[in-house]
Amino acid sequence: MPTVKDSRNLPVSVLLIDDERDYVNVLSNRLSKRGFDVGKANSGSEAFQILRQRGFDVAILDLKMTDIDGIEVLKILKKMAPELVVIMLTGHGSAEAAHEGIRQGAYDYLTKPCELDELIQKIMEAYDKRPAL
Repeated sequence: MPTVKDSRNLPVSVLLIDDERDYVNVLSNRLSKRGFDVGKANSGSEAFQILRQRGFDVAILDLKMTDIDGIEVLKILKKMAPELVVIMLTGHGSAEAAHEGIRQGAYDYLTKPCELDELIQKIMEAYDKRPAL
């Protein structure tokens, strides 16, 4: 499978943020096999630590997590890295909460579980919408 490259000829980097560890591991493996450079965080606070160490192009953020609500994580991510494009995932059918995420700066949202090809398409759309650095 070819590597998904950015304009610098580097793999597109994606940070997965979800407290469902098995889901993150499976999704990370599937995205890595498709050529993405994937980082994993199983909590909002872990995501902040990882983001302090390195940058990412796109973040996939679960809306409902046990440590910090996804909307609060989104607000902090956008302060830490305004150029980071965030896609919200909701497995709880809460369209209102997902719309709140968009109002707070998320690029878009998908309902969990989503098809891998749909997620990849959304990642690439989000990547193309990143603000110029």
